[in-house]
Amino acid sequence: MTDAVGTRLREIRKARGKSLAVISGLAGISPSYLSRLESGDRALDRRSLIAALATALDVAPSEITGVTLTAPQQASEDRALSDLRLTLLAVSMGEPRGQVQPVDQLRARVDEILAAQRQCDYAAVGARLPDLVRDLHQSLDAGHDERELLRMLVLTHVQGTQAWLGDIGAPLDLSWQAVTLAQRAAQRLDEPTYTAVCAFGTAFGLLGAGGFDLASRALDKADPGTATDESMQVSGMLTLTSSLVLAAQRDEAGRRAALEAAADLARHTGEGNAFDFGFGPSNVGVWRMSVALEAGEHAEAAKIAETVDVDALPSPTRQSAYYREYGRALARLPKQRDEAVLMLRRAEKISPARIHRHPFMRSVLAELLTKVKRDAIGRELRGMAYRSGLHV
Repeated sequence: MTDAVGTRLREIRKARGKSLAVISGLAGISPSYLSRLESGDRALDRRSLIAALATALDVAPSEITGVTLTAPQQASEDRALSDLRLTLLAVSMGEPRGQVQPVDQLRARVDEILAAQRQCDYAAVGARLPDLVRDLHQSLDAGHDERELLRMLVLTHVQGTQAWLGDIGAPLDLSWQAVTLAQRAAQRLDEPTYTAVCAFGTAFGLLGAGGFDLASRALDKADPGTATDESMQVSGMLTLTSSLVLAAQRDEAGRRAALEAAADLARHTGEGNAFDFGFGPSNVGVWRMSVALEAGEHAEAAKIAETVDVDALPSPTRQSAYYREYGRALARLPKQRDEAVLMLRRAEKISPARIHRHPFMRSVLAELLTKVKRDAIGRELRGMAYRSGLHV
């Protein structure tokens, strides 16, 4: 069983006229491991490995991971994506063509969008987001309540636009347009906390493109401080993001230090949700899992999962992330693959798009398909694989 990412990897290598031995050597892995990645027998689910292979093949990481497969019953998201694409283009040209509305009304609409995003209601987000983006920018152009509108724009583009685009598997260029608009608003606003919120979005956009050094620099430039509970939570999120970047850069000491610093901040803040980040001890646990997976430490990620208080996670979005990362970890452990399928199924029930449209998850599902028996668990797995656009 091959998945789209593995197939694309093989196609690019053959188009380059390079052997398994040559590309694997340049990427720092064995030829047999590369062969297993291409066949779908091993999941290509680490940013650092994707970046290494892209460098070896002399292509952008998105050439390997950016294959878009439309899973069944997602036509509404695709229509919303087209609407948002045109909206971002219009706003970028200075032609939002929205309606000027009172700031209180716009704030309520922003709150509704962010609440729907937290609940993984992507159809609702997609239906409402284009008009909200147009109206926010049109209202800003009108010159009223400028600073409050700039704050709403930063938050909307990072936690609404960029987050939604990432969750439904949209192309990276669209997410970067959202980041660019957030950067413009943050620079104009010039408030440390919102600059930091924007830095989070910038770093994630760069991570997806394999720009680890650039992501690190973006995070280093932001300093929301720790004077208030809110700024402490944002500082914690930047520290967690830094730990993921350091893991992608294969800096073990750095990533561990960053995780410890984030955990220390979480002990002071407790469970929170400032700026929709959901920062707190439970979410730090989920990030520890993600960082361990990025470092290739699947057993460690599974061990961490057992310590996380899932009920304390502040939203379905974070709960879905927990079960997805737990499933990814267990999928690589020989005697835990049935449990991996069950964890991924729980994640899918909470947020289907985070399984169906994530390139990492397609690779994980394709790998599991080669390992799991044709029993009740296998039936659950094949259903997920089908809904993710894989041929089963």
